[in-house]
Amino acid sequence: MYRCVVTTLEGFVQQIATAYIPHGYWFYVQGQIPEHKTAETVDEKLIGRYGVAMSKWTRARCKRAGLAGVQYIRFERIFVIIATQGQHSFFEEERAAIRDVRKTPIRIGGYSISARRGPDGRLHAHVRIDERQFKDIKAYLLDNAPRCSATVLANLFYEMPFEPYAPVRRQYLHLLRAVNEIRTRAGLKALPVTILPMRRRLVRAFCREERQEPERRSVN
Repeated sequence: MYRCVVTTLEGFVQQIATAYIPHGYWFYVQGQIPEHKTAETVDEKLIGRYGVAMSKWTRARCKRAGLAGVQYIRFERIFVIIATQGQHSFFEEERAAIRDVRKTPIRIGGYSISARRGPDGRLHAHVRIDERQFKDIKAYLLDNAPRCSATVLANLFYEMPFEPYAPVRRQYLHLLRAVNEIRTRAGLKALPVTILPMRRRLVRAFCREERQEPERRSVN
């Protein structure tokens, strides 16, 4: 049975970033299921229309024949159909809505997921906090930097709802430097880099997991 329903935002992002983009799935359509429609019915319709539910052996045979591979994934009522290069009815039927993740990121839940070329010359998934969301977070932190205690600020950083992929970690470091510049000018204690969540949590994309509340952090 083809599994397509992801139970967490973290799992949705992880599946696209680690299982699809690195394997050449770059062309996508993103949509939202209307409230008056049953999500499971839409799942079945789209999976059937594009022949998504096939074995890995059949998928490999199609790839060798020059046919595109197609995957379907949904979180709550948001879905993405994503495909590799090749021949497929998906490109004809969805041509007006198809985007290239190398040029236009998939945006969901404050994340921006794209594909960028790394130092090795290969395309890699690039997961970061979406620019608008990042600017809002930065404004909030800078506003509170001279007014809140170090412990309160430390927990604001630690409780951010974004898994620390490498680009996210760089964004966190940028925020920390900006906050510390303000606190230093105000004669306040700077925050150590150890307050930042730097280890990404691996999740099972298609299994329901209990999300643990982050532990409270204090700054000595």
